[in-house]
Amino acid sequence: MSETAGQQHPIGIYLKIWLLLFVLSTFSYLVDFFHVQGYLRWTLILIFMFLKAGLIVAIFMHVAWERLALKYVLFVPLSAIAVLIALMAIEGDYTFFTREIFFDP
Repeated sequence: MSETAGQQHPIGIYLKIWLLLFVLSTFSYLVDFFHVQGYLRWTLILIFMFLKAGLIVAIFMHVAWERLALKYVLFVPLSAIAVLIALMAIEGDYTFFTREIFFDP
């Protein structure tokens, strides 16, 4: 019988990431607890959300230990889609404001 050797990651890194996710979630809840309003609120919530998602993908989905080619296959299309969504949002705002200017009674 052949033995297959698998890569084992130390449990300590998972515990540290769990602790960091707990701290980031606490900060996210504190934004609501202290009634932060406006763009600062949404900026902080989005920053904490992206940090938590990045940690989960990198550590718990083992992307941090993958080859660079696989990382490019995963993240380049997502980045392109994000850029296109941003460009469409800018174009939508321009169209909306143009219609407000020319069609406002």
